[in-house]
Amino acid sequence: MAASTGCLWLVILGLLALCSSTANIGHRKFEYKYSFKGPYLAQKDGSVPFWEYSGSCIASEEMVRITPSLKSKKGAIWNKNPVNFPWWEVELVFRVTGQGRLGADGLAFWYTNQKQAEGPVFGCSDKWIGLALFFDSFDNDGKHNNPYIMGMVNDGTKTYEHESDGVNQQLGGCQRDFRNKPFPVRAKIEYYQNVLTVLFHSGNTNNDADYEMCFRAENVFLPQNGYFGVSAATGGLADDHDALKFLTTSLHPEGQQPAATQTIADSEKERFSREYEQYKDKLERQKEEYRKQHPEEAAKHDMEHGGAEQPYDTPQQRELRQIFEGQAHMFEGLKAMHRKLDEMLGRQERTLSLVSAVQQQQGAAAGAVQPQQPGSPPVHAPSVMQRHEVDSLLNSQRELLLSVQQIKTLAAEVQQKTGTLLSVQQQGGAGGAGAAASLSTEHVQLLHQVQEKLASFRADNMAQQKLPLTGCATTCLSPTYFLLFSTLQLAVLLGYLMYRSNKEAAAKKFY
Repeated sequence: MAASTGCLWLVILGLLALCSSTANIGHRKFEYKYSFKGPYLAQKDGSVPFWEYSGSCIASEEMVRITPSLKSKKGAIWNKNPVNFPWWEVELVFRVTGQGRLGADGLAFWYTNQKQAEGPVFGCSDKWIGLALFFDSFDNDGKHNNPYIMGMVNDGTKTYEHESDGVNQQLGGCQRDFRNKPFPVRAKIEYYQNVLTVLFHSGNTNNDADYEMCFRAENVFLPQNGYFGVSAATGGLADDHDALKFLTTSLHPEGQQPAATQTIADSEKERFSREYEQYKDKLERQKEEYRKQHPEEAAKHDMEHGGAEQPYDTPQQRELRQIFEGQAHMFEGLKAMHRKLDEMLGRQERTLSLVSAVQQQQGAAAGAVQPQQPGSPPVHAPSVMQRHEVDSLLNSQRELLLSVQQIKTLAAEVQQKTGTLLSVQQQGGAGGAGAAASLSTEHVQLLHQVQEKLASFRADNMAQQKLPLTGCATTCLSPTYFLLFSTLQLAVLLGYLMYRSNKEAAAKKFY
């Protein structure tokens, strides 16, 4: 019980000390010359205003990639200007992402007396003078205490101990995971009245104020007029180290205001004000002239935006506009569907009219060939061709094509046998005579088979020609009309297939 009470008092005293150290901060000023953030972080030439980078560092519009996820890479970015205020607060927003469960090597925040060159300590040189805050990803000492955040102050004589991850040299630290987080990780480093405070945001939430204490150290003496920097390095394992924001704020005690920046003269202020009013009046006149010249556009603009008296839409107007826009889209879709249906109906009507015209021509030709005899029953006009009639016509056409192919095959076989027979006869000799006799006998048998098949095929054709004479005289077709109708049928079928493919493509595009 006594031990728990003592721990509670220590926590309370620590919080009171923290509050007392931060309560007397009288003024905060954002220092844009010591900061960077997106968008438009990098210029067209790739440079970052007030900053310079080296190594594998790459600057884009949204962030600065200190090192890419490639092995054995080093990169750094440093501010060009020395810090001209003693107390400061830096908020570093970054990401460390990699494919594996383990990463390397890590990222570092620097405040040193001079800009560091490329070296072995997280991408910068060793034996620096100032503060270094390391976000170490790789476990070099094998104690399974990484990722780890630690601060180290060096006076230019200490060499960073890579084997032990600098545990014996740290000013303070905490074990926090900062790799592969859903949101950017944040670190807030505050140096005020020789007290260093490091707060950490884990990146598990999107709440900007969700910070927790990492460590706090007193009696920390850093060099004046130092330089800010961020560096990173990769080893056998590699992560992407991205710095999204570097926001610097100068801290001033109560009663001490920051040095006032150079203000413009009153005459310049008046000149700028006059120019602003002139440009504003000119813009208003041009707007009025445009409204007079284009009344329809002006009315449409007033209807959509509520006119000049109401620059913002009310929630009811916004909902009504969304409803009207949705209905307009639906109406356009329905019109497109109606148009497509009309096209389909028109094509179907044209196809039916062509088929009926062909049938009428066939009926007229049949009536001209066989005039009606006196006393015979009246000949009715041919009706529309039914589906089974079309199927029978197609089947007859297929059978005709098969018969032609069979005849071609038989002719090829006859030609081959004849060539073989002639070659054998040309060889001559006694032995050749016997072979020629056997081949001639085989050839005669083959010729008889061909004659029999041709006779059967001719008999079938004669039977098919005699069949319509006994039955229906009005539906018999001449070869000319038969070929014409077959060609028309193929054209209609191809047109339908092309139409169906176009419709399917249009339907896919519409949806």
